[in-house]
Amino acid sequence: MTEMAFRADLLQPQTESSGGTQTAEQRESAIRRLASLGEMTGGIAHDLRNILAIVESGLRLAERKADQPESVRAFIAAAREGVDRGVGLISQLLAFADHREPNLQVRDLNELVSSSGPFLRYGAGSGVRVRLELGSDIPSCLMDPALFDAAVLNLVLNARDAMPGGGEIWIGTERHVEIECAPGGPAPGTYARLCVKDHGCGIPPDVLRRVLDPFFTTKGVEGTGMGLAQVRAFVQLVRGHLHIASERGTGTTVDLLFPATDAAA
Repeated sequence: MTEMAFRADLLQPQTESSGGTQTAEQRESAIRRLASLGEMTGGIAHDLRNILAIVESGLRLAERKADQPESVRAFIAAAREGVDRGVGLISQLLAFADHREPNLQVRDLNELVSSSGPFLRYGAGSGVRVRLELGSDIPSCLMDPALFDAAVLNLVLNARDAMPGGGEIWIGTERHVEIECAPGGPAPGTYARLCVKDHGCGIPPDVLRRVLDPFFTTKGVEGTGMGLAQVRAFVQLVRGHLHIASERGTGTTVDLLFPATDAAA
């Protein structure tokens, strides 16, 4: 039985062990879960397409540098990393379909960003520079590595698309302490902060208010509208906070705050 078939059979009538109410609740829960699965599939398909494009780029570059073994090995290694990350994304989709919990681990934010660096540079393309600036004394935090990779890749691709003429994407980390409890802001505490910043076209205020809405996109048929919605869902999963600031003609900054492990626990 396939994963999808396994979940679909929850919609069939069940034996009522404790009354019809329990069966109805189970059926309603299964319907909600399948609806979420459909939305999630669109977003992951979008991410997987981006990853496959990066793999294809790495293999194409390896072909061009066939007479330079060291370069070929580097390009093939990057392509293999892309395949591994694609497998990770598919595993997340299957885990959701099979009702398994996310793979949350206590991880070092700098380590995750560093390991993603080469992969993100391929995603940004040849006309865009990705600059990493990793801070010190960053607290450990709860992460699902595959979801983290997908979230940062989404932010980098959005930043790239905002700079069609090329430019630089800055990715930084720092220790952040929130003292006040502002409406709509993060709770007081210690966080590991990830910042992704571009100097692109920026986002108009009316669009900025909607960029996190599922299925909202400014990319026409090329966009699913699930990229930033997935990023927000991931941050909420680990009880973090997402903030986007943008100005037309200046660029966009996305901040992700991940609670220190003590706070997350």
